[in-house]
Amino acid sequence: MRYISTRDPSHTATLAQAVLRGIAPDGGLYVPETFPTVPPEALNGADTLTEVAARLLAPFFAGDALAGALAPICAEAFTFPVPLRELRDRTAVLELFHGPTAAFKDVGARFLAGMLSRIVGADEDARPLTILVATSGDTGGAVAAAFHGRPGVEVAVLYPAGMVSPRQEKQLTAWGGNVRAFAVRGAFDDCQRLVKAAMADPGLRAARRLSSANSINVGRLLPQMAYYAWAAREYVRRHGREPGFIVPSGNVGNATAALWAMRVGMPVRQVVMATNANPALTAFTGGAAWSAHPTVSTLATAMDVGSPSNMERILHLFGGEDRARPALRAERVDDDEIRRVIRDGPRTWGQVWDPHTATAVAVRERAGGGDWIIVSTAHPAKFEGVVEPLVGHEIPVPSELRRLLDQPSHAQPLEPTLDALREALAAPPR
Repeated sequence: MRYISTRDPSHTATLAQAVLRGIAPDGGLYVPETFPTVPPEALNGADTLTEVAARLLAPFFAGDALAGALAPICAEAFTFPVPLRELRDRTAVLELFHGPTAAFKDVGARFLAGMLSRIVGADEDARPLTILVATSGDTGGAVAAAFHGRPGVEVAVLYPAGMVSPRQEKQLTAWGGNVRAFAVRGAFDDCQRLVKAAMADPGLRAARRLSSANSINVGRLLPQMAYYAWAAREYVRRHGREPGFIVPSGNVGNATAALWAMRVGMPVRQVVMATNANPALTAFTGGAAWSAHPTVSTLATAMDVGSPSNMERILHLFGGEDRARPALRAERVDDDEIRRVIRDGPRTWGQVWDPHTATAVAVRERAGGGDWIIVSTAHPAKFEGVVEPLVGHEIPVPSELRRLLDQPSHAQPLEPTLDALREALAAPPR
């Protein structure tokens, strides 16, 4: 299997090269050169998420130096439960928040850490690898947890100052050691722009070994395909019907993984992207040309993205805007509806929802019939300031999150310029 740039198919790389580089030299994103067909029966006998991942991803690792390590990487990454729980009205919820940082990003971050650790360990270049990660809230904490203390790796987390929840910020800043956090004076899109600019900057790439742990890195998306494959097959096993997935969507990496799982042949009926008030996706599916929009601040902070970078992969998957638009479905949910869904959740669904999952629940409530899996991306305790006043009681904090909340914070302010980032990376940690 080779990987190509979304902007120039003549630029190819092995999986290990694509993961290490993070972004293609032309600024494009790496995607598989071809998508293999994986018939559901090929996964017969694979009952756990770990087993499904190892079989599903084998064609994507084929011929690569990492191929022999796929099974142990899966075993290391999927060490926490990912339950598919039945609700009502032909609806289930896929809970992706039982990992170390209580968010779905733990799956991809831990898998990517296993890949990069093996690549660095086998590399003759003795310089440390610098991982750059832009985060709107959850990615940075998951990446920090996955890479903290790993030899030969440094992590720089860029997050928008004042635009994440207090508990999310603690998860970004409580590490120290080989993890540095930078509070960028701007929005998430500024953080993402800085990471892309740094990855494409010849001077920085000459001075440092750089990679990215955002969903711009294909190593983040491949393992996320696995939980869609597992959940879809499990739902079919229980009910005999193919489910659709409703995916809370900001930078649309999670939805991209769902579409990739659908493309290779998993029993996925439809993928619906639930967005907050940021209009880029719904404007496009409503008929507008694809374009970036100014970022809108909402209760679902991790989805406050005006220019979702993974749309480049989705457009490539379908062969351009005109073919992608009719194949996609996105629905917008504003803050008032998020509040209503959270407030009514215990009575209507028997659940306390976080603001991001609430967008998917709102879309499910509009959807009428059919079989649906709501993708629950974060634990509500991470957003206690929003959730607790609406449900009227305190939300128990998961034990691993509680341990982080007791640690001191370390963050540096950063202007949203490449020069400022270059200088900050060159300076010793404070």
